[in-house]
Parts: sequence; structure tokens; C-alpha cells
Amino acid sequence: MQTIITRGNIHYLLLPSCKGLETIEITTIVRIKAISNYSKLYFENGKSLVVAKVLRWFEAALTGRQFIRIHRGHLINLQFIDHCLLKCGAKVILRNGECIDIAKRKKNDFIKYWQEAAA
Repeated sequence: MQTIITRGNIHYLLLPSCKGLETIEITTIVRIKAISNYSKLYFENGKSLVVAKVLRWFEAALTGRQFIRIHRGHLINLQFIDHCLLKCGAKVILRNGECIDIAKRKKNDFIKYWQEAAA
């Protein structure tokens, strides 16, 4: 089964959930958090969804789609970053007010990726 489908200019992620097969517009995902062998997706409308997929699966599926892994437990959508605090423990502040730590080993990759996305 295909993971990502495109209708017009909009890309959707197909995910199995307890409700059946969910069709999720990729640009509405703010961040994805690892929860053991599950992942919790957070959306711009404030809702969330838990699915039986590991974060590594999402990282591979969303490569090149404005997502970056900033921590072993978080994958974020660059569109929803408000600003970053890069001193004394790097953090990303999202538009919804959430504050997420950037792992020390991921900091340089994040800065490079974010600058390229802004250009």
C-alpha cells in the first residue's frame, strides 16, 4: 500500500488507526512524538492521533517534506516554528507555544536545515 498520496497539490499520509485508515494532510501536522512503539501526531487544530508506527517510519516517509528530527523523541514540521533559542540548551518554540528541546547532536543539522528551508 502506498503511504503518501497526492491529490492536486496536496499531499496526504495514509495511516492505519483504531478507527480504520486515516487520510491526513501532511501540512496540518505540527509535530510527531515517539511513544515507545507508537507515535502521537499533533495537528494545527489542536487535535492529536496515536498510531502504531515508530518515529523512524515517519522520518523516512516525510523526508524532503519540511520535517526534521530534532531529538530522538520528536519530529517537527518547519512550517510551525515560531523561533529558536540556541544558547544554553537549544530549544524550538512552535507557533502554538510548545517548547521542544533540540538534542546537542542534532543542533548543527537543525540550524543548517532550517536556514536552507528559509532561503
